Amino acid sequence: MEDLILVTGGAGFIGSNFILQWMVSERARVLNLDKLTYAGNLNNLRAVEAGPRYRFEQGDIVDRDFLRTLLRREQPRAIVHFAAESHVDRSIHGPDDFVRTNVNGTFSLLEEARAYWSALPESERASFRFLHVSTDEVYGSLGPDDPAFSETTPYAPNSPYSASKAASDHLVRAYYHTYGLPVLTTNCSNNYGPYQFPEKLIPLMILNACAGKALPVYGDGKNVRDWLYVEDHCRAIRTVLSNGRAGETYNIGGHSEKKNLEIIGAICELLDELRPHDPAVPHRQLITFVKDRAGHDRRYAMDARKIERELNWRPLETFESGIQKTVRWYIEHEDWVRDVTSGSYRQWIAKHYANER
Repeated sequence: MEDLILVTGGAGFIGSNFILQWMVSERARVLNLDKLTYAGNLNNLRAVEAGPRYRFEQGDIVDRDFLRTLLRREQPRAIVHFAAESHVDRSIHGPDDFVRTNVNGTFSLLEEARAYWSALPESERASFRFLHVSTDEVYGSLGPDDPAFSETTPYAPNSPYSASKAASDHLVRAYYHTYGLPVLTTNCSNNYGPYQFPEKLIPLMILNACAGKALPVYGDGKNVRDWLYVEDHCRAIRTVLSNGRAGETYNIGGHSEKKNLEIIGAICELLDELRPHDPAVPHRQLITFVKDRAGHDRRYAMDARKIERELNWRPLETFESGIQKTVRWYIEHEDWVRDVTSGSYRQWIAKHYANER
């Protein structure tokens, strides 16, 4: 039987893109483990769900008995760990779920992976990998002229979300240094692209602009992020999984620092061209400034020279090519958008963007 990898959180935005890419680029089978919370969507994986090399299992990574049984039964050669609560605003209003999933869930997965790995034959132990997918937000916030985050930048998380991811990163590192578990960690900048749940900036702006709704911008709109097209991120993860050195961390970035207002402006310009008959054109007139988010980090930027130098990975998409693909995808997938924008999602938007100024 062919090798199998276990992907946690594979029904989410980045996880589902990773699985779709894996199925056309790699030979190993994929077992997708996902709890299917609000942002997990199996519709993302319709293209592969009937294939013999893909299987889905619903479960919670906090449940150690379940994980133990699953690992013994499936015998994966690698675990790619995406499963996480990942939205900063949600972590501010409800941090409990973030600690439970991101900290306790990662701990449970590490403990069961360690027990499973320890019992493998020596040759299989040597080739096993646990790849932990993390974020640039663990490093905190940069000033306008500060150098970009590197793998040796001290951690300084500023939100419950980033603190929970920082804690999980530290656990992963400790399991390598204490137990020898062959782990890899990737810290990536902001992703965008198909299948992103529309609470995040880019899909929210695309969908609101198409509908003639306000485009809510936190604060002065000058917060800076480094943006990476999701398929480039997935290629990076595949590269680290196959060629990364156990125990190492690799920063992944797009060399594409943009202010939020620049992002929104680019989306509006594309929609002016693609959808000239929308309710509000030019779309830029819909920009509405709202009260800033608590503890809002000013700037993130990633120094990705290590993965470029050691593993020969570089992004293939520029921001201009990636944002055009993304805007077109959301326009062309109205059924997917309709399925995910449920009543509970609309209530969430109303709660978080109510304080216009």
